[in-house]
Amino acid sequence: MHREGTPVGGTDGIGDTDSPEAVHGTAAPDGAPDTARGRRPVAAALMLGMGLAAIDGTIVATAVPQIVGDLGGFSVFSWLFSGYLLAVTVTLPVYGKLSDTFGRKPVLIAGIVLFLAGSLLCAAAWNMAALIAFRVVQGLGGGALQGTVQTIAADLYPLRERPKIQAKLSTVWATSAVAGPAVGGLLAAYADWRWIFLINLPVGAVALWLVARHLHEPARPRPVTRPRVDWAGALAVFATGALLLTALVQGGVAWPWLSAPSLGLLGATAALGALTVLIERRAADPVIPGWVWRRRTIASVNLALGAMGLLMVAPTVFLPTYAQSVLGLGPIAAGFVLSVMTLSWPVSAALSDRVYNRIGFRRTAVIGMSGALLVLLCFPLLPYPGAAWQPALLMLLLGATLGLFQLPLIVGVQSTVGWTERGTTTASVLFCRQVGQSLGAALFGAVANGVLASRLADAPVSGLPGDLDAVSHALENPSELSAATDYLRRAVDTAVDHVFTGAAAAAALALLVLVLLAPRRFPVLKEHESAPPAPQD
Repeated sequence: MHREGTPVGGTDGIGDTDSPEAVHGTAAPDGAPDTARGRRPVAAALMLGMGLAAIDGTIVATAVPQIVGDLGGFSVFSWLFSGYLLAVTVTLPVYGKLSDTFGRKPVLIAGIVLFLAGSLLCAAAWNMAALIAFRVVQGLGGGALQGTVQTIAADLYPLRERPKIQAKLSTVWATSAVAGPAVGGLLAAYADWRWIFLINLPVGAVALWLVARHLHEPARPRPVTRPRVDWAGALAVFATGALLLTALVQGGVAWPWLSAPSLGLLGATAALGALTVLIERRAADPVIPGWVWRRRTIASVNLALGAMGLLMVAPTVFLPTYAQSVLGLGPIAAGFVLSVMTLSWPVSAALSDRVYNRIGFRRTAVIGMSGALLVLLCFPLLPYPGAAWQPALLMLLLGATLGLFQLPLIVGVQSTVGWTERGTTTASVLFCRQVGQSLGAALFGAVANGVLASRLADAPVSGLPGDLDAVSHALENPSELSAATDYLRRAVDTAVDHVFTGAAAAAALALLVLVLLAPRRFPVLKEHESAPPAPQD
């Protein structure tokens, strides 16, 4: 096992080595199909699995009225999203460790089966409580899909080819996430909301067949002792993450931040977190090993992508509100303003290898996040009310900069670990990004509502709505607000400007992490060193 900061087998840039092949290799890793044609069915399965996990995070959004009208439970419908997010996030570290211990294929197959079972149960739900419970089951499978798909992609493709598959996965993720609300709305309007979950079955069945038929992992060495699963640690990680995310998702929404439920959940999270650390330190083979945070490369990438998750809340959550409430666009046009980011992100990611092969992973990521910082700082400078092309242009530029930031870090950190550590490493990166998004939603939601409340205190009329969601709904019928309409639009504009300023601060934090904590050159392993260990007789 190498120590962080000591190059093993080369550096992270082609231009820094005498022989690029010595670091990057040209053949596929051991056990992977050795031709592009042999990898295509598996790559197709990975993209189908990624699409399933991504679209189910957003597809329910526009079908909520139909679901609530059929099942009731309006007061708790937000858990349709929160429950899925919780289950996906808290299971990522567990699945990462299991894939390193038992192999990727059984974990991915189990995840697909669990996801499809959850989808079928959701379609058969008889009330809101049952639907929420089955969404959690879906999320348990979705966690396996997200982490294991990214890990298998790194296993199948050598470093030189990895940006292509990662760019394809990024395209599928972005397209599915943005298309989800539209697909959900169409199915709910012209078919039945239960088809939102039933359409997963044929798609997932194809992915399952492709994985079972075409994914062939190398023979694993026979362990001297039977592998131990740290179930106590897994349960502790799950419980800690669930409490933390529940506090972040529901705080300021279901109850005030300084109320007993929020303080109780945060206190219980701290206590369980301390217990988790104690359990993991004593475990023979912990779910979250200490080396994840002791190695500079992994720790810095985790923190940097956590900051990226934080800043991503600004465009994905608040930009549609800005487009509809301030610019007066309809839902489809507002979605387009955001979706242009999905056009530039995959292109930038696919071309990022031409940059990091010359200057290295860290420098490429620094350039990308520096650009993102400038774009985010430009948003508050947009004129009021402005034109739709202005934020759309900023989103196009933001996608290009973030593609240059995220992909080099994921590819780089995966290339610093061997096969037996890659699942855990990938899962830790995705886990930190998800936690960053949850923290960002809570933090920026509080910022937006705080700014809005201060602006509404001086409103020209009384009886106006008091939070961002209520104001947005009120502005859908501006004729009912008369003289207060422009005032409310300006208040929303100011609130969203503050959110983007906060996102710029998160971008600055990511830059500081890269500059101060990340090693100048990632200690990339040679392909034969990162492949699975040879089986023993």
